[in-house]
Amino acid sequence: MRIFKRISKYIGEVRGELKKVNWPTRREFSVFTGIVLSAVLVIGAFFWLLDTMFLAILQLVIR
Repeated sequence: MRIFKRISKYIGEVRGELKKVNWPTRREFSVFTGIVLSAVLVIGAFFWLLDTMFLAILQLVIR
């Protein structure tokens, strides 16, 4: 039975800590999400370009 008290206490403490969190507004969430997606796309495009260049160079060396 003590296990249930410990679990209950833990959940109560977690809820208390979550109330202290400074949650972003909907606007902040949208802006941050846009920034992350943009960064992922830019970095992905960079590595795609780099991979394409290395492939072209490798094909020239192999011939």
